[in-house]
Amino acid sequence: MLQNKNFYAFSILEFLILLLPILTLCDKCYSKGNTGICINKNKYKDSIVNNVRCLESDNLVCCDLESTINKNNISRNKRHTVNNSLNEKKYSKYCKKCLNLKGKKGLDCSSRCPALKKLSSLNILSNEETLDYIINNNKSISRFGDGEFNLIFGEGIRFQKFDNNMSKRLADILNSNKEGLIIAIPDKLKMVKNNNNFWKNYISMYQYKLIKLLNFNKIYGNTQMSRFYWFNNNRSDVLKYIDKLKLIWDKKDIVIIEGEKSRFGINNDLLNNTKTIQRILCPAINAYDVYEKIYNEALKINKDKLILIALGPTATILAYDLHNVGYQAIDIGHADISYEWFLRNATHKIKIENKYVNEVKDGSKNIGDITDNSYYDQILVKILNE
Repeated sequence: MLQNKNFYAFSILEFLILLLPILTLCDKCYSKGNTGICINKNKYKDSIVNNVRCLESDNLVCCDLESTINKNNISRNKRHTVNNSLNEKKYSKYCKKCLNLKGKKGLDCSSRCPALKKLSSLNILSNEETLDYIINNNKSISRFGDGEFNLIFGEGIRFQKFDNNMSKRLADILNSNKEGLIIAIPDKLKMVKNNNNFWKNYISMYQYKLIKLLNFNKIYGNTQMSRFYWFNNNRSDVLKYIDKLKLIWDKKDIVIIEGEKSRFGINNDLLNNTKTIQRILCPAINAYDVYEKIYNEALKINKDKLILIALGPTATILAYDLHNVGYQAIDIGHADISYEWFLRNATHKIKIENKYVNEVKDGSKNIGDITDNSYYDQILVKILNE
């Protein structure tokens, strides 16, 4: 009988030893606050859906949290969730529902959710502080919004198809720390309360990916610095903000690198305090396909000129690359469209005649021509998709 007991004891011990490589908590994962489990990647390689940002140690890979929660992955009784920034009990109570409902709109997580609490601790400058930092120090800025995050997460967006190289470059830039360059993210990410429906839905879908992606010890600029008009703003406050924004290019020679029909500053006075204006026109759709051409044309610009870039996620990368070779480059985004909406007292996002507006239904259709010849005189070169 003793022999049998020893046999069973040995069998259980042997079983646990065999199981250990499958469910071992990876030191690297735990120490860096990653959320997930470590599995034997040879045995379960078909279960790993998205390990782009997972850490590998020997034959183990730390799966991301959404992979482990997916019913097609490891069975529920083999799951562990590891994140030294998230309390496991709180996770069970507040966060499993969010993960199981991933992708469903209208999900409003409790303000007690540890993931939202973590996001609320992000260090993000205000719009005004971001402007001051640019103006007073002649800084460059690369901005990240939902589109850039989606591309990092492996998804295409309306006007830019997914590209592996672009995704990797965006992730690298987000984690960069270059002197003189501001990396900006939306302050909406840290607004647990008083957020609009778009950002509530977005955060509920991607909160764990965002937590893994972002640096909570870093001070970010505010991506929203180019979106200063939200339809219910005090108009006098908006005017003051616009006056400050215009100081970025006050009395400067500027080159605008923009989508073919963005027409930044045309038919309004946003750029009326510049010294001179030149333009490089780029594809409105899938501009990154011709990135090398755009970059090489930009390198012909004199470095004493300020470069404004309105070109979606391509602008985020281009501002970084140009800054690295000595330019002041501003990823200026939707500033011109925000100004157009402000001038029209818009109560929601609307089409602007003669300009491409990607966030509005049919905003890319039936765009009229510009009759002002001075606009065409500003164009240095027009780069088209191949």
